[in-house]
Amino acid sequence: MNDTAEMGTPVRTIIADDHPLVLLAIESVIGTYPNMQIVGRAADATELFMQIDRAPCDLVLMDLYMPGGFDGCGLDAVRQFKTRYPHVALIVLTMETEAAALQKVISLGVEGLVSKRDRVDLIHVAVITALARECYVGPAVRTLIADATAAERLDLIRSTLSRRELEVFTQYASGFGVSEIAARLGRSVKTISAQKCTAMRKLSLRSDAELFRFAAEHGVIAERRLHSR
Repeated sequence: MNDTAEMGTPVRTIIADDHPLVLLAIESVIGTYPNMQIVGRAADATELFMQIDRAPCDLVLMDLYMPGGFDGCGLDAVRQFKTRYPHVALIVLTMETEAAALQKVISLGVEGLVSKRDRVDLIHVAVITALARECYVGPAVRTLIADATAAERLDLIRSTLSRRELEVFTQYASGFGVSEIAARLGRSVKTISAQKCTAMRKLSLRSDAELFRFAAEHGVIAERRLHSR
């Protein structure tokens, strides 16, 4: 917690969202937290900056996508906020589901990023973490980023291996032996063995243990089972 909170002085907070009902809901939630004082409300990014200039604050909770004279993607408003008010903790609330956009928000140095799909009580966790100048990322956002990262890893594997090599690789990683795979795919054992070795060489894997570990970490096995249903 920052010095303001430790001394018992209310944490001055401004909330910003262009949806009146959401703004009211956030205000109601913040009102239940001890030692916090709402000193401003804004419905767009321009109004938010004017509020901060008129009423200095310690913390801002801001919707990612709001009107207000910026590029409309939300990232520019966050970027300008961090440049103009580096000492104000910023928690971004959003309905965004695009992992790349969420990762960019985090990279801009925000103190919190919470999906509006998360439980409302997690805002309190985000507030405490933000005031400690650490970055809180809500569970829904973490899941979206993790899923996207796994998909990117699978895309890399697909682009590295041929279709037949990937087929052999996933079946071997799923527990089938070379002879079993040969029988299942109608190819010779020699061909299957060669395709397995080629796949391992392309992925820089030196042993079956590395192959199984790689497959588990990159979601190859899960993908194989999904497509076999």
